[in-house]
Amino acid sequence: MRVTPGQEPFRDPETFWSARGRLPGRWITHPAASDAAPVVMAFRLRLEVSARQTVRIHVSADERYDLRLDGRLVGRGSERGDVRGWFFESYELELSPGTHHLVARVWALGDLAPAAQISVWPAFLLVADDPGLRDVLSTGHAAWEVRMIEGIDPLPAKMMFYAGGRIRIRGNEFPWGWDEPGTTGFVAPRTLVDAYNDFQQTDQPPYRWLLRPAQLPAMKQEPWKRFVVRHVESMSVPDDQLVAIDPMKHLAGEAAAWTALLSDGIALSIPPGSTRRVIIDLEDYVCGYPNLMTSGGSGASIRMHWAESLFDPVFQNNALEGWWSFRHKGDRNAVAGKYFVGNGDEFVMEGGPHRRFDTLWWSAGRYIELLVTTRADPLIIESLAIEQTHYPYDWIGGFESSDPRLDRVVPIARRVMEMCSHETYMDCPYYEQLMYVGDTRLEALVGYTWTCDDRLPRKAIDQFDRSRKHPGLTQSRYPCRVEQVIPPFSLWWVAMLHDFMMWRGDRAFVRAKLPGVHSVLDVFESCTNADGLIEAPNGWNFVDWVPGWKNGMPPGADTGVSGPINFQTIYVLRMASQIEAWAGASELAAMYARRADEMSKACERFWDESRGLYADDLGRSCFSEHAQCLALLGDAVPVGRRCRVFESLLRDQGLARTTVYFSHYLFETLGMFDRIDVMLERMSLWFDLERLGLRTTLEQPEPSRSDCHAWAAHPMYHDLATICGIRPTRPGCEEVEVTPRLGPLEFARGTLPTPLGRVSIDVRRDGKRLSGLIELPAGMRGHWIDGPLRKPLAAGVTRI
Repeated sequence: MRVTPGQEPFRDPETFWSARGRLPGRWITHPAASDAAPVVMAFRLRLEVSARQTVRIHVSADERYDLRLDGRLVGRGSERGDVRGWFFESYELELSPGTHHLVARVWALGDLAPAAQISVWPAFLLVADDPGLRDVLSTGHAAWEVRMIEGIDPLPAKMMFYAGGRIRIRGNEFPWGWDEPGTTGFVAPRTLVDAYNDFQQTDQPPYRWLLRPAQLPAMKQEPWKRFVVRHVESMSVPDDQLVAIDPMKHLAGEAAAWTALLSDGIALSIPPGSTRRVIIDLEDYVCGYPNLMTSGGSGASIRMHWAESLFDPVFQNNALEGWWSFRHKGDRNAVAGKYFVGNGDEFVMEGGPHRRFDTLWWSAGRYIELLVTTRADPLIIESLAIEQTHYPYDWIGGFESSDPRLDRVVPIARRVMEMCSHETYMDCPYYEQLMYVGDTRLEALVGYTWTCDDRLPRKAIDQFDRSRKHPGLTQSRYPCRVEQVIPPFSLWWVAMLHDFMMWRGDRAFVRAKLPGVHSVLDVFESCTNADGLIEAPNGWNFVDWVPGWKNGMPPGADTGVSGPINFQTIYVLRMASQIEAWAGASELAAMYARRADEMSKACERFWDESRGLYADDLGRSCFSEHAQCLALLGDAVPVGRRCRVFESLLRDQGLARTTVYFSHYLFETLGMFDRIDVMLERMSLWFDLERLGLRTTLEQPEPSRSDCHAWAAHPMYHDLATICGIRPTRPGCEEVEVTPRLGPLEFARGTLPTPLGRVSIDVRRDGKRLSGLIELPAGMRGHWIDGPLRKPLAAGVTRI
């Protein structure tokens, strides 16, 4: 059983100073392991137990592990972090009298690992919570053994470089039964170093792991039950040649047998000397661990590739020019005439009975292509299962309106949140699996408004804070082995802390991050020129994937002075001022507010009187929705000009338009001016998802690279925070403002969880006014706003 320690272990202040931070265990590895080559190892320990007992252990590995007790999976880890904050998981083992076997599979893929996987050296650590059990259980002290698991070859990725490579298992070299008692080939491990946490450690090498308790619960894992066999055909071409799906070649008689295998577990026999290509539709987007059981079929192979969709090809000179020709997907429900281009794992059989093949890491997508090739012997596939995995969200929030299009977006957005939430938030599970600040801010806002769980946002804020390097900006994505800095994302990290303050509170957590806030804003202050404007900070100053913007940067953002970046800085300075005020630093709060006001005056250089708009550049030749939204949101526009800027934002057809991600800030602006009608018009991309057969939200307008990008889940946030209009006005939702904005809607109902309980609203249009019910939990105050009306709300039900 996975447990969360009530108090972090091994932090006793009575420990002698030179031993503080040292755990009663040591990191171990295989004698032949190095950091230069991928490796898969098995560690095992035999336990003799005389009486029933419960034992707590703490487990970690570099890079990953799965732990089994007597053949049953205990858990997976280590939760992704970095070297200075390396996570361990805690478990309680229920041990009955007798002999027990602990077995851990540990692997490190090095350069072929996902970019989010940081590594020092392939190693394993298990520490008994009870120091008295050190010599019985803890690595480096107990009688652990280790062996290599041969026959596993890493495979480089094709389309998903940052997501990491896959594997090929060669059955004739694989040590079958490696996890069973009595298997040979095990040797004594090599001890590396003592295990340390960050509790006043001294004389500890800086390149070793500093341990922290895992911050998240175990990931959700459950069998996937939905399979549709869309195509089966006999193949005679090389397995690396792309072939379109031809419905005329579909073997309908065999499809039923494949369906029985997947749905009912009925074994399937593939005859000798044949090749079968099978396209399986999971009917939804899935992140899952495949598990395959076979018998016989010496020399046979099964290649299992995953894809988000099948592709309509783009031909160059009447030929396919490689996987990069595949960007257009069209109807995601269609397979006929389309091409399958994917990534995955390969399994090569040695002919033995009941051989179980599994993978080291999950795969992602909606479609699976199996390419099964047999040689002289038939192959029996006894079972093929998928174990779904994602963060264990408990969706408490709810929304319903008179526009069914809005309601239909919710399950799609909820699914993309699940698929992009694991041990970190992810931009996308298929291509990168990286946690970017810009994406994460929007994902966290969805979580605040639809769940009570804030563990993932806390971890994200902490990880980005830990990512900061000279001169002080956060990295754009973290954890990640490949460093990248997007200065505007560092500003959004400060906004993330402000969001957490308002939606969740926890003053101690927020205060602990203030040095990072100061660091980020000091870097931007250092970029101020003689005119009081921010000149482009060093890095990739990405704002949005706008067609015509080079690498997503507005004019002036790369090497000059950019309107959107200056207005974003003002917006975030005002947030920082509120954070400092809540933390009790009134002088810093006043300084940031004053700096925002000074920059607002300096930004008059972007104002174009003839168009009634703020320009993106000082030459006033380029204009965007982004600049207007950020100026309005950051209160950088003089009061008498605000309505004019907003009307120009709606009217001017020459503006660069926000795309999927940055539409969040457009929707925020539209909500400020009660223009839900325009927001619904701009949601056409989301309303079109069902027609395209999508089960999750896109990265960008078609042709989209990623079919599963959670930065596009933000309409879920706006359902409750903008249409229902429930927003905190004091940190921790101690006080809320309820400003329903129905626009053309006849009614809207919503439930939003907060730290104090649920806020509910049921409101409908009654002529020109609104009527309905608002319910606040005990201990919460609020106000209801309808146009010029502002009335207090107390805990309980209020009729409006």
